[in-house]
Amino acid sequence: MIYVLEDDDSIRKLISYTLSSQNLPCKDFMLPSQFFKALSQDLPDLILLDIMLPEEDGISILKKLRSDRKTSGIPVIMLTAKDSEFDIVTGLDSGADDYVTKPFGMMALLSRIKAVLRRYEKISSKESKVLSLGSLCVDINRHTVFYGERQIFLTVKEFDLLVLLLENRGNVLTREQLLDSIWKIDADIESRTVDVHIRTLRQKLNDENLIETVRGVGYKIN
Repeated sequence: MIYVLEDDDSIRKLISYTLSSQNLPCKDFMLPSQFFKALSQDLPDLILLDIMLPEEDGISILKKLRSDRKTSGIPVIMLTAKDSEFDIVTGLDSGADDYVTKPFGMMALLSRIKAVLRRYEKISSKESKVLSLGSLCVDINRHTVFYGERQIFLTVKEFDLLVLLLENRGNVLTREQLLDSIWKIDADIESRTVDVHIRTLRQKLNDENLIETVRGVGYKIN
């Protein structure tokens, strides 16, 4: 199922007709309130999202989708007349999987949709690897981290560090081991790199007790 949130009647109807003709079931919405009501009842496989909408703009909606554990993994393609480099970068950095500017051809849009769906099918076909501890939930395939209902945005190295500690839960990992596994660098050269990343991880997770410092040795998660 594909959800289409677009306030332009002609574009919305044309997209719906095209998707239906290609055996891609869809539901279309003119208002964000209608969209969110449907979303609370059933989750789609993909969302086509306009930016300039009544009630709420598409970037704000996208950020809400990405910050909610239930919807963070749904692929989103932005459909918009905003075609500046800044707008495109903003959309992609906010979590869009693709960005299509108006006017666009229906066949080109279909190709984009199928490409995104294929990419997510490959991810879904893999055995999901999720690490959890209390309120902390880390999905390795989707590269997402949630602490309760709050999504935590980590850099690549912060994410890798957290995963390594969780995979070795209960065991102390020395700074040398962490540096060699994640940074592939000499511990004598970057002795404080691990400490800095542990500090930022604690700040982002807002939990000083999750990662324990073993004085003179390294770090561990119990």
